[in-house]
Amino acid sequence: MKEIRPSDERLQYMGRIDVSNPDAPVFYWAGSLVQFAFTGSQLVVFIENHVSYNGLQLGCIIDGQMHQIALGDADNRYDIPLKGAGKHTCILYKRQDATHFYSLQKILLSDDGDLLEMPPLPDLKLECYGDSVTAGSVVEAVDCVASSDPTVYDSKYDNAWCSYAMQTARLLGAQVHLVAQGGIALLDGTGWFWNGQYGLETAYDKLCYFADQPMTQWDFSRYTPDFVTIAIGQNDQHFDGRDQLLTPEQRAHWLDVYCRILGDLMQKYPKAVFILMLTVLMHDDFWEALLDDACARMSSPRIRRFRFTRSGRATPGHPRIPEQCEMACELTEFIQSLRR
Repeated sequence: MKEIRPSDERLQYMGRIDVSNPDAPVFYWAGSLVQFAFTGSQLVVFIENHVSYNGLQLGCIIDGQMHQIALGDADNRYDIPLKGAGKHTCILYKRQDATHFYSLQKILLSDDGDLLEMPPLPDLKLECYGDSVTAGSVVEAVDCVASSDPTVYDSKYDNAWCSYAMQTARLLGAQVHLVAQGGIALLDGTGWFWNGQYGLETAYDKLCYFADQPMTQWDFSRYTPDFVTIAIGQNDQHFDGRDQLLTPEQRAHWLDVYCRILGDLMQKYPKAVFILMLTVLMHDDFWEALLDDACARMSSPRIRRFRFTRSGRATPGHPRIPEQCEMACELTEFIQSLRR
């Protein structure tokens, strides 16, 4: 078979991906992907998976059809079935968040196959910060629309491709980076991510952001978005082992940190428009008011406040594919209005 190295320039990558070793790129964030077009009758990928607490499935879209690849092969070899020889397209993407990370080792094609040139990635760029909703957690539990999550699901229902963030990017014809993690809150010591060990204030500028791995800094010069969405605040009432209201002092601190991060990103992306929002997952209007205050404090034409029609009112469980689609359509319309 013909070996394709991950550094081949005909492969296209999208997301915060560690390319310090270009022949073994590492995927950490949900939705990060590699895509390519090729000819031939066989496709094999070698992926070294590292499990944190689930992470058993890799997303794969072959010729427009979505599949899952069950990870865990002892040889790191995964044969991807094709419907005959000819021209094909493939997208390999990270379905889940910090449940696992993996490196792409190599790609094998049939002897008569080769990579094809792809159209360039879109000029329009999005970056989406958020929690499990933005990461696409539990979206495939479609029997639970507008209701609580299944009691046990072991992340098999997670699919970043179906998140409102990635759907919005496809509707707009844009690239997108997801900086989203299930359970994460703004402040370190709050939320659910890694037992509340740290929040977005630590993770937002990271490449590897896993608590059980050495953290690495993201090089912001590698990707400059036109629009940045920030959907954080859903998990922030959870700290000291329980859900509770913020005191006035805690509220003021939360707002200070939120605006500090926002200001830092505005400096890094001097032309980007920032969209402050929450999602349709149920939450107290206290958090919407906090975002109103953040928008007012920053007082910039580059910062826009956005509410979904059913923000905080649609479902007690994670938004499923139909609800994520609802959000994507509304967000797409809003971004299009800003581009006119």
